[in-house]
Amino acid sequence: MSRLVNPTDLSFLLNDVFAMGKLAEFNRYQDYDAEAMNSVLAMAEKIAESDFLPHNSKADANEPTFDGETITTIADVKVAWQKYAESGLLSARHDYDAGGMQLPALLSMACNSYFMAANPATAAYPFLTTAAANVIQAFGSVEQKAHFLPGMFSGRFAGTMALTEPDVGSSLGDLTTKAKPHTDGTYRLSGQKMYISGGDQDITENIVHLVLARIEGAPAGVKGISMFIVPKFLVTDAGDIGARNDVQLAGLLHKMGYKGTTSTVLSFGEQGNCVGYLVGEAGRGLQYMFKMMNEARVGVGLGAAMIGYRGYLESLAYAKERPQGRRVSNKDPESKPIAIIEHADVRRMLLQQKAYVEGSLALCLLAARLVDEHEAGGDAESGILLDLLTPIVKSYPSFYGPRANDLAIQVLGGAGYIREYPVEQCYRDNRLNPIHEGTHGIQGLDLLGRKLWQHEAKGQKLLLGRIQNTLMAASAYPELGELVKRYQVALKPYMETTLELGQALLGGDAEKTLANASVYLDVMGKYVVGWLWLEMAVKALANKALAPEFVQGKIAAARYFMRWELAEAEVHLQRLKEQDDSWFSIENEWL
Repeated sequence: MSRLVNPTDLSFLLNDVFAMGKLAEFNRYQDYDAEAMNSVLAMAEKIAESDFLPHNSKADANEPTFDGETITTIADVKVAWQKYAESGLLSARHDYDAGGMQLPALLSMACNSYFMAANPATAAYPFLTTAAANVIQAFGSVEQKAHFLPGMFSGRFAGTMALTEPDVGSSLGDLTTKAKPHTDGTYRLSGQKMYISGGDQDITENIVHLVLARIEGAPAGVKGISMFIVPKFLVTDAGDIGARNDVQLAGLLHKMGYKGTTSTVLSFGEQGNCVGYLVGEAGRGLQYMFKMMNEARVGVGLGAAMIGYRGYLESLAYAKERPQGRRVSNKDPESKPIAIIEHADVRRMLLQQKAYVEGSLALCLLAARLVDEHEAGGDAESGILLDLLTPIVKSYPSFYGPRANDLAIQVLGGAGYIREYPVEQCYRDNRLNPIHEGTHGIQGLDLLGRKLWQHEAKGQKLLLGRIQNTLMAASAYPELGELVKRYQVALKPYMETTLELGQALLGGDAEKTLANASVYLDVMGKYVVGWLWLEMAVKALANKALAPEFVQGKIAAARYFMRWELAEAEVHLQRLKEQDDSWFSIENEWL
């Protein structure tokens, strides 16, 4: 079996749970029958296996270097980039007449799952480029699209987003990068950005930065933020590389993981001549950037899920092959040692990983299915539900993916802690995901403080409607009776607590209520993933062609989730209901 993703599981999720074949009913995807979809997926798997996976550990051990003038990455990264670009995947989601493949979001997400499992650091370059190109396609002028998109779609240009500043972390309303209007209609930018992934590298001819800055005289706060296209090299009308722009690499940052992706500090306008092109309207930069950020947040969730998934498969294979110890009931010291998977505690750790990573992958594919329903199917309600779930899609895998990797290390024991086995790198790579594209805490504030109540809380109603449909379907299977009952019992206090928290917010107690937003994010994530585990159990039982052990594996993971994960969520609900002030009321001097 592949060490990247269980192909049976991926096929089951795509075809049974999320009905990928029905996407051809949308006019946009009418060319994608089962054969076409499987062909694209097979191509992605092949490139991931042959061009991304082999240098994953090599790029980790030989991170990019900067000698003050030139940045150097290992040659394998450029080869992988070229293979990816040649496949057409950089523009896969775009229209045919724009050079794209009109690929369904669900199929694109499945393709990306292979790359994220194989080599998340190298995969970051094309994924950032795709997201940046999507912003330009959505909000750029005709001239901007003509100048930059052909190079980005072909792989000549890479893309980044430049938000964070050295003294302004996630508080984007306080950014200080300035933009001054120029007589030719362009702008001259000045300022510094840091933690810019892919901000400089030697794998493409050019890099197109999407930079947030404040035009001189613009108001303070987020309303004064505009977005600019700032290329590393200017581009001629013919699409050729022109003069070097005034964007300088100030230095590389040295990370715990994700070492193959450059993390940079960039200086804009040191010579006073950093050319930037305003995207859309002035003052709407953060609104535009959120298109890229929300896409990136779902991508971060997928990355966390797949790094966790790879660690699970590696530890599962090791547990089946590694002989050690004997059963507790066996007192014969001369008997043959058993594989460690025979030990109950090892099976516990493997089952926890399975529940986390397969549930996380299902969550990410759900988000992609909602994108298709909304964009290609014209279903506004799917867009509302996607908006509600985005903080969870980003954060649940980002929290439990590293936990799965931690368990994988424990399964391998001493072998898990050394670089000769891949699981320690998986953990280091995955630890970034709760941080970037909006920390866990920021996602909690977004969910509890805003997303739950948008559109008169319609997103919540839509989610509960889907949950009720699954509970009804699951009730038809006696094997799932216990799980349905456990979920129903747990759902009532969740709904009650959510309502009480909403009333507390309306009652003016927002600061104290939102102090527990991260806890609520975790709790809601468990209810959403618990629902998906029920859905997977239903669909597994409904497909009589599936191997019995696969079906039983799904039921076992769903059972674990209801008995342990939801039970833990109920404890947190009680603290939320009480408006616990453990960290709200503490004085700084006590810490």
